[in-house]
Amino acid sequence: MKNTKITWLGHASALVEFDDQIVYFDPWLDDNPVCSLKKSDVKNASAICATHGHIDHIGDSFELVRQTGATLICTPELGFYAESKGLREGQEVYGLNTGGSWKSKGFTITMVPATHTSEIMGEGWIDGPIQPGSGAVGFIMDIEDGATVYFSGDTGVTADMTIIRNLYRPNIAIMTVGGKYNMGYREAAYAASLVWPEYIIPTHYGTFDDQQLDLDKLEAEMNIRAPGVKLIRLEPGESFDC
Repeated sequence: MKNTKITWLGHASALVEFDDQIVYFDPWLDDNPVCSLKKSDVKNASAICATHGHIDHIGDSFELVRQTGATLICTPELGFYAESKGLREGQEVYGLNTGGSWKSKGFTITMVPATHTSEIMGEGWIDGPIQPGSGAVGFIMDIEDGATVYFSGDTGVTADMTIIRNLYRPNIAIMTVGGKYNMGYREAAYAASLVWPEYIIPTHYGTFDDQQLDLDKLEAEMNIRAPGVKLIRLEPGESFDC
């Protein structure tokens, strides 16, 4: 089984690496107060996956695509917005909708449902009109002869997580657990029972005072609802190898 390295960059941003492949999920770097990696540090990437149009998720996605030549994987609506910024569908941008997939060397990215409101926090957020964003999604990253990673993006608990388990059998779930704009510790523990991966990496907490997480409470709740699923505790910038 191929070795896979997952780095929590801080807030909801994650980096997945295996062989010579580098994939960023929701890379909010330069304005992220807990992320030490800045976009100028990023020299290579295979794909940039953006779950929705909130600024702490779409973040520096467009800039990273420009400077690395990576493919932007996103919803069609985010893709149309990216085109207005000079990125081209079918070249730098590959728009998907839920259930659709993008295949590259040694891995496949599949878009899966999430439950979260979102328009696009572009320039229209301040001056208007607000660009439509069509809500939010998650992703499954299936690595050939390697791990299968579920990146939830911002979401509440949804029954679709059972379908995600049955269809994709993720080994690792990277889940947003900030308790204000997404799941709290109880909801995340219940989500663990639906997805039932080997490992859960919680994100989207600790960045701001109103989005905190008691990891001990999460682990205790997981021990009741999803016994056997292991909680991975990372600080921003730390990695988990599997």
